Amino acid sequence: MLLINPADKARPGFLNDASTRFMPLGLGIVAALTPSNWEVELLDESFEDFTFKPADIVALTCFTSTAPRAYDIAAIYRNAGIHTVLGGIHASMCPDEAALYFDTVVTGEAEGAWPALIADFDTGMTKKLYSGGITDIEKVPHVRRDIYKYPYVYDLVQTSRGCPAGCDFCSVTQMCGKTYRERDIEDVLDELGETTRPALFFVDDNLVNNKKGADERAIRLFKGMVKRGIKKHWLSQATLNFADNDEMLYWARKSGCILIMMGVEAETSQALKDVRKHLNLKRGVGAYKDIFRKIHKHGIGIMAFMIFGMESDRKEDLYARGEFIRKSTIDAYQCTILTPLPGTALFDRLRKQDRIVLNNYPSDWQHYHFMVGTVNTPNLTIAELESCMQEIWQNLYNKEAMRRKMFRTLWNTGSFTTAYWTYATNHNYGRMFQEEKAGASVGGSAWRRFMGAVYLQFTSKVIWLMYQLVWARMIRRFTAGAR
Repeated sequence: MLLINPADKARPGFLNDASTRFMPLGLGIVAALTPSNWEVELLDESFEDFTFKPADIVALTCFTSTAPRAYDIAAIYRNAGIHTVLGGIHASMCPDEAALYFDTVVTGEAEGAWPALIADFDTGMTKKLYSGGITDIEKVPHVRRDIYKYPYVYDLVQTSRGCPAGCDFCSVTQMCGKTYRERDIEDVLDELGETTRPALFFVDDNLVNNKKGADERAIRLFKGMVKRGIKKHWLSQATLNFADNDEMLYWARKSGCILIMMGVEAETSQALKDVRKHLNLKRGVGAYKDIFRKIHKHGIGIMAFMIFGMESDRKEDLYARGEFIRKSTIDAYQCTILTPLPGTALFDRLRKQDRIVLNNYPSDWQHYHFMVGTVNTPNLTIAELESCMQEIWQNLYNKEAMRRKMFRTLWNTGSFTTAYWTYATNHNYGRMFQEEKAGASVGGSAWRRFMGAVYLQFTSKVIWLMYQLVWARMIRRFTAGAR
């Protein structure tokens, strides 16, 4: 069995660094569900260019933006008479389309479909479609990690599935349901004990649920990591409620939390209403500052997901959002263009309104990576939106801006490690959004350019000293652990 993770080589920004090439967790689950008499091998295009390898069955997963690449690879194997299977989020949202390019399509969660598929394959009776549905969380296996032969920096672990939020732009609820399903903490800790890399990414869509007692569960997890001596730097995704419990924040940091990723999305109530971000609306945009302060107090950095190109956005709103990011205490930031992914309420609504411009599917799926406009908004054309974003990305991801953020993070958190982590994160996102321009210096007036140059010269010496004292040792550890 050959498992393939396709990559978009046309936009290599996130493929230029090992720290942003994440192991395909779903394929590790597929491997764990496969009977032991099968030989299983992984080919990850994030690290290795595709070359044809013979197999009895070839299974791929893909995001929407990599679906065209997955279809190209499937054609090679189908022409060779080798059975092909596609699963994952895009297959689940577009099964009829995927069925045109693959022999078998798996929708939903793999645990509910893969054993039956393999049994049918052994008897030569494989079906065109298998629906995995929503899995009993107790049946989720430990990921089979021996297939991950590449130098991934992070081990990925999932402690829960499902999300009740139902944000307009997100397909998680369609894939994994609205019910928040929690794995047993002891089982999660057992799986953590099987990980070997020095960094960890909890891939839960929301690590701490918003129901009563969720923080107590998180504390049990973090305390368990400390008690078992699981010493890793880790990051995860959470909502604003991550700041609600000081004891939880203490144990999160004690267990190795270095960065928490939050869907802030926007700084105005109207923009949040545009995308049905009810959790943030309930807290209010005025609560952001205090929430960030509480998290920083425990030495944890904040990486904010920010969206541009909302229904109500005008040019001045885009620039104001960029300024909010620059002036706020957010440490790292992913600044994307609102993109209607298939399976979302946003996609269904805009398609019915005939508002999606890049709609020549499946070839146009390659543009659904959040870095180009796909929709003309009521106030902005695609060209206007992309022009504004190029300027905003340049303002946020130039050397001076990123260094100022880094030193502010150091001041707010008191942690060299957190400051470096957020700086590296911004550098990686800058590379993704701007590729060649990410390292550029700040523009503006001659005086500002002069002062920017002085600032860069001074901070270059400071960063070199900090690197020698703290970061070089940490990088050696992570590089050695990823091999």
